[in-house]
Amino acid sequence: MLTRKQHELLRFIQERLRESGVPPSFDEMKDALDLRSKSGIHRLVMALEERGFIRRLPNRARALEVIKMPDGLGAPQPRPRFSPAVVQGGLGAQPSVAKPRPAAIEDDSRHSIAIPVMGRIAAGTPISAIQSRSHTVSLPPDMLGSGEHYALEVRGDSMVEAGILDGDTVVIRRQDTANTGDIVVALIDDEEATLKRLRKRGSSIALEAANPAYETRVLGPDRVKIQGRLVNLMRRY
Repeated sequence: MLTRKQHELLRFIQERLRESGVPPSFDEMKDALDLRSKSGIHRLVMALEERGFIRRLPNRARALEVIKMPDGLGAPQPRPRFSPAVVQGGLGAQPSVAKPRPAAIEDDSRHSIAIPVMGRIAAGTPISAIQSRSHTVSLPPDMLGSGEHYALEVRGDSMVEAGILDGDTVVIRRQDTANTGDIVVALIDDEEATLKRLRKRGSSIALEAANPAYETRVLGPDRVKIQGRLVNLMRRY
């Protein structure tokens, strides 16, 4: 049996994973459940984990996966977009899918799409704007969806609570708009590029880190240009 708050938290985690593929941060869980501190969220997460409804994913800061739902709430939905560490291998080489479908990998590889790697992106203090193409990585179409894509190598630790680590490669769908809660590539003052979660606050734009060591930057809309939205991630082991 789950308590009401445990039910609410489990449903919130499931819905966030279904919508964006990214588990919510502890701050977001705290706000969603109207709790005063993250310690209460920590206790709820521990309880859900002990009861086998969620699990914490290894090597990812506070990343969560829904394993099952209580009877009557429905099964957890597959995550359509962001799924850290699903691809392994050298960043300049042909990656392989960590958990391939039963179909032969050789058949899938013929339909892989080459994604240009356009330099480095800061998940920390913003660095110089996106650079020129350096090499490519390959992904199957079902990991991308529609649209034009590019990839960037992550530098910094400001997004660790979203499961994005220093050294990861993020796959970005090129677009100039995004919704609140999306993780985006934002170009600040046409000079600095950074990877952050987007929040719209009235007429301002907040670029929110997923690490309490970093402050949220609130900027006017004329200073921020959206360069794309995160759709997937690769990790080198």
